[in-house]
Amino acid sequence: MNNNIVIQVDKLTKEFGDFTAVNAISFEVSRGEIFGFLGANGAGKTTAMKMLIGISKPSSGEAQVAGYSVRTQAEVIKKNIGYMSQKFALYDDLTVRENIAFFGGIYGLSKEGIREKADRLIEELGLGAVSKSLVGSLPLGWKQKLAFSVSMLHDPKIVFLDEPTGGVDPITRRQFWEMIYKAANNGTTIFVTTHYMDEAEYCDRVSIMVEGKIEALDTPKRLKEQFKADSMNAVFLKLARNIE
Repeated sequence: MNNNIVIQVDKLTKEFGDFTAVNAISFEVSRGEIFGFLGANGAGKTTAMKMLIGISKPSSGEAQVAGYSVRTQAEVIKKNIGYMSQKFALYDDLTVRENIAFFGGIYGLSKEGIREKADRLIEELGLGAVSKSLVGSLPLGWKQKLAFSVSMLHDPKIVFLDEPTGGVDPITRRQFWEMIYKAANNGTTIFVTTHYMDEAEYCDRVSIMVEGKIEALDTPKRLKEQFKADSMNAVFLKLARNIE
């Protein structure tokens, strides 16, 4: 795999009986790129992501993530990526600091490394006053930012974000994207699924899935030019009508 390519997907397919959830998708993602994986609910985004992060085996096709095969090296992939699910994957009955320590241990960090990371994270996120509070008591936006930071505790090459901004206000969404930009500028590749079409504008490139297939893939600017649209939402609507 090209050293600059960190995700390489070739005809990746996932079938559930007679239903094909992901249908022979192919694409590449470069180091430090913010890659948007767009589509309506049920389009196959999350199913595709689960194969890429090593928790679901493909029915056919192949993919390499951080240089490792999703078919034969899933456990190694998990050690080289970060992942933030729709539910943020934090434990509500643990404090902020305890959550950081717990996930730091899972990622194999030393006690000293965990302590240093926790101190830095709490300071950067402005959570000093609530570091001993249960995560369940925090506002949704704070949970979201903490979950993203925790997913990067072990300095992964790639971070997968599954609908990370669902349910939060526009200001918090913007702050979250500022964190994404900072991570990408430091060389981390961001793979993000979303159904908010305006968020596609923040990505370097986007793919649009419709019924398990990638029907469009390019920069937001080129997609808007191609579909003669003034927004990514308009691109998506035109694409969906063409498929119908």
